[in-house]
Amino acid sequence: MLLKSSGSAFDIDATAPEAPTPPESLKEAGLTLAFLNDLILKALYLRGTMLGRDLGQFLCLPFKVVKESLKFLKDEKNIEVMGGDLVGEVSYKFSLTDLGRRRSQEAMEMCAYCGPAPVPLEDYVEQTYRQAVTGIRCTPETLAAPFSHLVIKDEMFNNLGPAIVSGRSVFIYGPPGNGKTAMARSIGEFMNQTGGGIYVPYSFLAEGSIITVYDPSVHQPDENQDHSFIDPDSSVKRLLNTGAVDPRWVRIRRPVIVTGGELTLEMMDLKYNAESKFYQAPIHFKANGGVFLIDDFGRQIVSPKELLNRWILPLEDRHDFLTVASGKKFQVPFEQLIIFSTNLDPKDLVDDAFLRRIRHKVQVHAPTRDVYEKIFHNYSRKLGMQGCPEAIDYLYERYYSRGRSPRASDCRDLLEIVQSICRYRRHPVHLTRDLIAEAASSFIAEFN
Repeated sequence: MLLKSSGSAFDIDATAPEAPTPPESLKEAGLTLAFLNDLILKALYLRGTMLGRDLGQFLCLPFKVVKESLKFLKDEKNIEVMGGDLVGEVSYKFSLTDLGRRRSQEAMEMCAYCGPAPVPLEDYVEQTYRQAVTGIRCTPETLAAPFSHLVIKDEMFNNLGPAIVSGRSVFIYGPPGNGKTAMARSIGEFMNQTGGGIYVPYSFLAEGSIITVYDPSVHQPDENQDHSFIDPDSSVKRLLNTGAVDPRWVRIRRPVIVTGGELTLEMMDLKYNAESKFYQAPIHFKANGGVFLIDDFGRQIVSPKELLNRWILPLEDRHDFLTVASGKKFQVPFEQLIIFSTNLDPKDLVDDAFLRRIRHKVQVHAPTRDVYEKIFHNYSRKLGMQGCPEAIDYLYERYYSRGRSPRASDCRDLLEIVQSICRYRRHPVHLTRDLIAEAASSFIAEFN
């Protein structure tokens, strides 16, 4: 895409949402004494003797919160103090007794989750609404940078901006090979790089169950995260005091989750581990605060109608429902920019009722010749080739003027074939009419 850049690529107000603050007590943490007792017992069972400060860091809780539970477990003879420094309980070494080991095994059988303490569902809901995608500032100037590598007409570019500002759904459709996925990913890059950091919990509690949320495979930590509270080298004094951010939360860049033909209805439900007895949040849930792209919509194993029926309520009401194994349901936010991308005819995929719920529809057309030439020349330069207008003339004379619709992706595919031919023959990488003809004969001719 070729855009008029203002020269100020990321000049936006990316003010981060208000950060969750560390709890001062068990009540503020949203935990019961029994729950925290089990979490401590499991930690000692799996990790062995631990210092008080290490337990606080492992559970991502201030020591003042953990302290109450440690006293209870010690009084109940589930744990014992194996020694420590003179600075106080934060430096005591805690270990399981025989009774505590049996109790910890029972806790593991009930639920094997052992890690950062979960946050209450209510806190997760509140934080998610604080950092909704509608809070991102988007202007033509700020959107230009992530789209600068594409060639797109101003009219189409200007249609995408309001869609991002609205934070609602977008339907991108048109013939294959013309940049739909690239545009959707560029929207994701804008969100990810310039949308400011947001906070997601390691896990939360709902209906008595633990649901894990933070996923390193899809959540990119923000370099501005304050790790001072959980830094193993931090001072004892800092551990005894609350920090600026509740360490049960991770500051991440706004997530961009891409799924395609592999998407199923089961992937949008809680994933229960029968052995560990806790849940993992569904794929679309992890996209809250960012972008969820359904690429190649209509080519999933499950029918488009079934998928659309699953999305109608979340798109309309901005919330979803998740169900635990007991059958109980609980409401969660649906705060994300969802993008449907397809090269199939929308009329064959969706009905009017669903289209009405998708606020923005962007049609991507086959490139005009001037756009095609810009894409071709840009990619030629990227591969170190000199321009060759005769090569484009040949493609139009031989193919595009005879019924084959030009595709933006043809430029990349054909030029990479030319590059491979040159490398195979041990020739300098270059471009000629004959080489593009040779590349096209194997790439395009089979479709004629």
